[in-house]
Amino acid sequence: MKKILSYTIKVGLPLLLGGAILYWMYRGFDFEQVRRVVTEEMNWTWMLLSLPFGVLAQVFRALRWKQTLAPLGEKPRTDNAIYSIFLSYATSLVVPRVGEFVRCGVLKRTDGVSFSKALGTVLTERAVDTLMMMMMTVMAILLQLPVFSSFFARTGTRLDTLLASFTSTGYLVTAICALAVIVLLVMLMRRLAIFNKVKGVMRNIWQGVASLRNINGRALYLFYTFAIWFSYFLHFMLTFYCFEATAHLGVSCAFVSFVVGTIAVIVPTPNGAGPWHFAVKTMLILYGVQSDAALFFVLIVHTVQTLLVVLLGIWAAIFIRRRKQSILTSESQMPDDTRASM
Repeated sequence: MKKILSYTIKVGLPLLLGGAILYWMYRGFDFEQVRRVVTEEMNWTWMLLSLPFGVLAQVFRALRWKQTLAPLGEKPRTDNAIYSIFLSYATSLVVPRVGEFVRCGVLKRTDGVSFSKALGTVLTERAVDTLMMMMMTVMAILLQLPVFSSFFARTGTRLDTLLASFTSTGYLVTAICALAVIVLLVMLMRRLAIFNKVKGVMRNIWQGVASLRNINGRALYLFYTFAIWFSYFLHFMLTFYCFEATAHLGVSCAFVSFVVGTIAVIVPTPNGAGPWHFAVKTMLILYGVQSDAALFFVLIVHTVQTLLVVLLGIWAAIFIRRRKQSILTSESQMPDDTRASM
């Protein structure tokens, strides 16, 4: 009963939070207009051009992960590593953050990779990605300070009046998102406290975390890291050219919106649904996009990109299942004495 309740909370709360924010943003919205935008006004060429970069980001992540595992003596097949990443992103749509454990489990099943060592490398990966996010955030702030100063000077808008125009519901959504992040951090700390009770597991995890020191080809590791985030950025930026309201905004606006949206995804909802919409819409409005046009953008872009994650996850699940069945079939056809010696 306790496990059922825990699972219900893990699945239900993120869905409830994301759904509540989406309901607040789209209450009274005429979704018939979305159909018109999708079928008549969108430039789908740019959307289709953006999709390969979403795939590339995950492929580069898998290649970087494989490189991190090598110093630990773990050498999974490249295709298995890629499909494990595809599947991890898809499962995180159901339970946020569970994908990190899923991909470690996939490689354990397909290649015999130590689960705890793999988890340690994932923790290292998250630390590196956090550093990248911090660098991009600082860069976005420095690059756009003149833009924001000019905006406030031309419009006579001051920070206090801007905050005063923020509705009580807007403050509530921001507070809920902040609370959700705090809850996520508490859950992670409790999970680590459980790991502390198992010294062998913790030792393997530490080996995974420390694997970055012994990695071969640090320049290649840095290339993969920048390639991941550059691919994510292109995956997002190219969608600006799909809509008349955002096509003229340029790379700077796309970069700032990308950074803000990436930070919003920290809030544990499926694929950032809700917080991502709220954050990106707010930035687009700040750059002069009308509210309805901003809503069209975030709804359509997020939906298409989430659909891509789902399709990649389904593809990966089919591939992994077929490979597992192939391995079992091969083992069953071996002579008994050969299987016994394995």
